[in-house]
Amino acid sequence: MQTISMKYTMIVGKYINLEILRRVLFNDEEIIISDKCIQEVDKSFHFLREFSSDKIIYGINTGFGPMAQYRIEDKSLRELQYNIIRSHSTGAGQPLPSLYVKAAMIARLFTFLQGKSGIHTELVELLVQFINLDIFPYIPEHGSVGASGDLVQLAHMALALIGEGEVFYEGKLQPTAQVLEKNHLKPFSIHIREGLSVTNGTSVMTGIGIVNLLYARQLLNWSVCASVMMNEIAASYDDFISQPLNDAKLHKGQQKIAEAMRKQMADSKCTLKREIELYGQKHEEKIFEHKVQPYYSLRCTPQILGPVYDTLANVEEVLINEINSACDNPIVDPETQNVYHGGNFHGDYISFEMDKLKIAITKLTMLSERQLNYLFHDRINGILPPFVNLGVLGLNYGLQASQFTATSTTAECQTLSNPMYVHSIPNNNDNQDIVSMGTNSALMAKTVIENSYQVMSILFMGIVQAVDYLKIQEKLSTESRCVYNEIRAFFPVFTQDTPKYKEIEAMGKYLKNKKFNL
Repeated sequence: MQTISMKYTMIVGKYINLEILRRVLFNDEEIIISDKCIQEVDKSFHFLREFSSDKIIYGINTGFGPMAQYRIEDKSLRELQYNIIRSHSTGAGQPLPSLYVKAAMIARLFTFLQGKSGIHTELVELLVQFINLDIFPYIPEHGSVGASGDLVQLAHMALALIGEGEVFYEGKLQPTAQVLEKNHLKPFSIHIREGLSVTNGTSVMTGIGIVNLLYARQLLNWSVCASVMMNEIAASYDDFISQPLNDAKLHKGQQKIAEAMRKQMADSKCTLKREIELYGQKHEEKIFEHKVQPYYSLRCTPQILGPVYDTLANVEEVLINEINSACDNPIVDPETQNVYHGGNFHGDYISFEMDKLKIAITKLTMLSERQLNYLFHDRINGILPPFVNLGVLGLNYGLQASQFTATSTTAECQTLSNPMYVHSIPNNNDNQDIVSMGTNSALMAKTVIENSYQVMSILFMGIVQAVDYLKIQEKLSTESRCVYNEIRAFFPVFTQDTPKYKEIEAMGKYLKNKKFNL
């Protein structure tokens, strides 16, 4: 019997939130634009057509950038719009993965839905078709300085929308014209300023940033889960996550992390109560065999992950504000009957947040690497064999070599955490004399996040091996035991040495796809 795949469809207005973005990006849900939004786009178009008929307006009857001082003759106005698309399709490097391209198209769509771009509704409708049909323009990673937004990468998006260049469709890179014909679609037409409107703005860096944020939130969830399981393995005293202790410090993130850890650890039989073990009985020993306080990588997780939580919250606010903004230039405003020239294409907000995001995730990765070191270092933990090796010591090596991968990957994250936000280089005949480098920042954050999943994957491989060695499966909290069982379903306990690169990859996919929220 053939299974028919059903896609869910939702009607969207001019604003979108992170949950809807997640559903469109990861659940493959389709979108329909509300009639009211289409009317606002159409209103902006008709106002601009009338307003621009006898006025000098940048990018309509002038050249672009430092060429804006040159007036364009009426007979060449359509050619001008095609020229910016074709001339700026100069990207280089690897193609941006389809998920990030889809996010960038959604970001571009919502700029248009603000009704301040003066574009024809035909462009909006075609962009929606590209998103819903998973037609992904070929967009190279390199080319943007982040002001005037993502000119080069957006030009590649526009190139596909005019039926030229190439797109990824059904897993293959194909000529755009063939894919449009197959789907009975026509390229959009130039009416007034559609070429400039597609190419000018922050949509690529914003789209990358949205995917980064969603993956980073998942990483934070996993770091909380790993930290709980690490403390279960170490049989830590549980007062480090107590509410009175964490409420004594007035940071929301720290309190939220401690609360999440308390929730997961609530029914654990592995952790100890200080009031029972140390306060409730007399001790005569001079040296305590069990640590009175565990290492910082176990005990200080609320204080370490709290700032990460707070940073992600601010990143979300900035990204959602940006995606729901008009980020091109000029701004066409039917309400005030004017066209405003400025710099809404400048990507500093995204650049700064992506720098902060990659710093936060690098610190999270460092925490994972230190927790991994605790597991692997028998003289530190005092309860596990070296490298949680369940085979014959000396003959077998367990996860010893995987630590090299985790350590080197963490080091790369640390280097990539240097900020892009302050690395402006003037260009474009010094017209763009200070720029954001926002797309570079977003791409570097993307790499840091990918690296972090690799380190986290190795950490969880070590965690489940440690659980098996200690035979504490039944003592774990309900949530920890669920995670243990899910991982063991595709990563069985091992004693003999085998290549682990495929297991690291499989673990990374599991960590990305599991559904849960902090």
